[in-house]
Amino acid sequence: MSGLMAAILVAGVAIAGLGLVYFLFFSPSSQVFGYFPSRVRTQQRIIALTFDDGPNEPYTTQLLDILSAHRVAATFFLVGKCLELAPAVGRRIVSEGHSVGNHSYSHSFRHYFTQPSFRNEVERTQRVVVEVLNVRPTLFRPPWLFRQPWLLATLKRTGLTPVSGEFGDELEPFQPSAARIVRRALSKVEPGAILIFHDGVEARGGDRSQTVRAIDLLIPELRSRGYSFATVEDLLRITNEERAGMADPLLD
Repeated sequence: MSGLMAAILVAGVAIAGLGLVYFLFFSPSSQVFGYFPSRVRTQQRIIALTFDDGPNEPYTTQLLDILSAHRVAATFFLVGKCLELAPAVGRRIVSEGHSVGNHSYSHSFRHYFTQPSFRNEVERTQRVVVEVLNVRPTLFRPPWLFRQPWLLATLKRTGLTPVSGEFGDELEPFQPSAARIVRRALSKVEPGAILIFHDGVEARGGDRSQTVRAIDLLIPELRSRGYSFATVEDLLRITNEERAGMADPLLD
């Protein structure tokens, strides 16, 4: 085998290995390690809009203004550290009928490699949300959707349901144009979809102006296509009711 062919073979194996790692640990749809819904099966044209990494001002408030104007309920996966910095915004999220989920305390990747550290991230955020908002989240979305068997087992013991979703636009965290975000999101919409957007940047704040503009454009376009909106909890509940008595899993 020539040196070039050997190099190509090694590169191919490396790429395949990286692809496998991504699918197992980061893919929105992988169920290898356990229940991790990225969407639900339903006959209803209904979807859930979700927002990660907030609160983050002024963008979370701008999103709340848009959701209120369009009469849409969404789900916000909150970073505990960010909620401590903007408690009034968190209280507005709840008071306006939106749902909140746990998205870790610090959004720091290094805390996900030991069980005590990860458990502390989850439990600390639960305490912050209860103290500030007087509600107890039932859903958890891991930062970067990263999971492994003991992470999901820890969530089960703490009574939290892990939730994945489909990124509205894979590049949305980097703030491409609102028009592109809308176009990509529309290409992924189907009944039962859980769409992921961001109102913050990990636990560091950051510009989310294009996301805000995109959501204002996306909602009426989805309504024109016959879609309505639900929180993630409501979407899961609707699907459970539709499939009551059936043994099949709810998700792909």
